[in-house]
Amino acid sequence: MSRRSFITASTTGLAGLSFGPAAFGSANLAPRKHPAKSTILFFLCGGSSHIDMWDMKPAAPVEYRGEFNPIRTSAPEVQICEHLPMTAKQGHHLAIVNGLTDYGRATGDHHAGYYYNLTGHAPDDTFRREGNDRRPYATDWPHMGCVIGSKRPPHPKMPQVITLPFKPSKAPYTRPGQFAGRLGMEFDPFFVAGSRERPLNFSAPTLTMDASITAGRMGDRRALLDAVNAARRELDHEAVVNNYVRQQEKAFSLLASSGTAGAFDIATEKPATLERYGQTVNGTSLVMARRLVEAGVPFVTVFWAEDDEEVAKKCLSGGGWDTHGNNF
Repeated sequence: MSRRSFITASTTGLAGLSFGPAAFGSANLAPRKHPAKSTILFFLCGGSSHIDMWDMKPAAPVEYRGEFNPIRTSAPEVQICEHLPMTAKQGHHLAIVNGLTDYGRATGDHHAGYYYNLTGHAPDDTFRREGNDRRPYATDWPHMGCVIGSKRPPHPKMPQVITLPFKPSKAPYTRPGQFAGRLGMEFDPFFVAGSRERPLNFSAPTLTMDASITAGRMGDRRALLDAVNAARRELDHEAVVNNYVRQQEKAFSLLASSGTAGAFDIATEKPATLERYGQTVNGTSLVMARRLVEAGVPFVTVFWAEDDEEVAKKCLSGGGWDTHGNNF
């Protein structure tokens, strides 16, 4: 099985489905005793440079290797960049893939890159025609986390799939591949917003009620909504209405749960933990992701949040890990 085939298959397999041992080329491959319960996808927008971090190529000609020196890790024969000493100590936990390729299917623009990496499916011709104007379509292949969320039993209190601290690119340049696509909107990730200015304060817009809405008013609104839905079932396609009802029930459940809102409050985290992760929006986002998987959320995506002001100073154009220039 090629690496790309594995990535494509993983968008269904990681959801709790299993591959036969033969799929990995070994009849003696024992099944995992403790399969992963949750996943954190830390998406370094722009991508980290392999020759400067993971694949140093020390034996290659100087024009092919990076500026830095390799160091040993805790994994035999695995070396990484000298500037990652703490990561090197965790080398035996890493699975570094140095041979990924787009097989000529990529288009060289950011939209296609996000889509390819988040879904495991090659961009179609619409990406070539529209480039960075290509919008998310309802027929898109789903984000791998949405597939997992759709296959796992519903969490009793929390959303199945969560994205933070921002959605990559604002309209009209919203990146395709970060939504549920053809699975349906009910499987879209739940969004939690963070900010660089207030890294300890995360907000879930869909969990925020106006201060004037009391529990009584909320109950009245729910009763009215139930009546409207009952009438709609007589006029509209029942399957469509039932889908909306499920979404409404989920929203009311989240709004009514104090435990749900509390899970997004990292101000209660130990100061030593916050200091270790770093009190930046990216550091606290990873603290949040850890808390969420500990609470049983199946899939959490953290998109690296760039600093626009610093980007303008250091990187000429672009943002995040996509420096475009002034690398050193």
